Amino acid sequence: MSRIEAARAILAANDRGGYTVPTDRLYPFQWNWDSAFVAMGWVTFDAERAWREIERLLEGQWQDGLVPQIVFHAPSDDYFPGPDIWGVTHKPPTSGIPQPPVLATAVRFVLERHGAAGVERARAIYPRLVLNHLWWQRARDPEATGLAATLHPWETGMDNSPAWDAALERVPTKTRTEIRRRDTGHIDPAFRPRGIEYQRFVHLVDLFRETGWNARRMLDISPFKVADVGTNAILLRAERDLLALAEQFGSTAERAAISERIARKEIVLAGLWDDALGHYLSRDLIGGNLIPVRTSAGFLPIFAGLHERARELAARLEGWRARNIALVPSTDPDAASFEPQRYWRGPVWAVVNWMIARGLREAGEEATAASVSADTRRLVGEAGFSEYFNPMDRAGIGGETFSWTAAIDLLLGEGEGR
Repeated sequence: MSRIEAARAILAANDRGGYTVPTDRLYPFQWNWDSAFVAMGWVTFDAERAWREIERLLEGQWQDGLVPQIVFHAPSDDYFPGPDIWGVTHKPPTSGIPQPPVLATAVRFVLERHGAAGVERARAIYPRLVLNHLWWQRARDPEATGLAATLHPWETGMDNSPAWDAALERVPTKTRTEIRRRDTGHIDPAFRPRGIEYQRFVHLVDLFRETGWNARRMLDISPFKVADVGTNAILLRAERDLLALAEQFGSTAERAAISERIARKEIVLAGLWDDALGHYLSRDLIGGNLIPVRTSAGFLPIFAGLHERARELAARLEGWRARNIALVPSTDPDAASFEPQRYWRGPVWAVVNWMIARGLREAGEEATAASVSADTRRLVGEAGFSEYFNPMDRAGIGGETFSWTAAIDLLLGEGEGR
């Protein structure tokens, strides 16, 4: 079986009837940003299936526009916390928080690949994207600052990043929900978030559930409140892609509103640059300070279209590569908090690499974009379609036969991101 055939086979094996689970058992439901990337992988060989992935994810969209982190299409005991813990009254059941909003970017990508045959599918989806982007403004940036707030580390997709350590200290460890972790039964605990982090994660779920998932109340009471540089960069990119879709499907008023949000976000995202660390950082919205931790998320403003710091950031990546560190580690390998095997505290993730490479290429940093893409392809080629990879010894870690890793390998194999 060729490498392309193997990647396609993983997507087919993880297909659960129009939606793709990240991998069998460890993640048995549909995850928001996973499915956005997976749809881009599907469209390389099955456009109909790519559209269906997006449509099934949108079955979980709330009336207020939220596209939740997880859609529980079918029951499973292999994952905690399940729908009973979230207590969300939606059919199908969902979690109550978002994930990085890649969806508009995925829709534009799938449409451009599918061409005229995909126009009506995109036209039907477009109003749902508009509603979702309005949710981000109303629920997470009601004062229109340009920076969306994150209220739970799970919303960032980078759950246990060292960037959240200090802010998480404000979150109590006591939970009303009994913690029954399933992940460490499937994967070595050394690769996963620690127990105390899970206590704080679940405390926040308990807290938000008691508000009835009221967005304003959640924003007011959360002890964890940050402006995640990764989420905000992805949102700015998504706004640009939504504007491109609005040129085809939207009204003059919609295009004006999106353009206004883009202009505001460009300014405030640029303000997350820290001269001392030479990196884009997240901001603690309670303390007001930039969080002095360099992570892979800090490269994503390039993906968002901010290119003025691309040369400096590319030089850091090339410096790591010269030391035989596989690109791009999720935490600065020189930081005390760097752990090369533990989830988002050091390992390399193919989806983040794809966004970074694409941004670098668009910024004119072709050589470094090629380096990031080549490292990603090498990691997958040597260690398989793993969930993530150790940047020091290049071993595959976490779940195996992982859907979004297969999807990214299909994209990079075609030259996307190089």
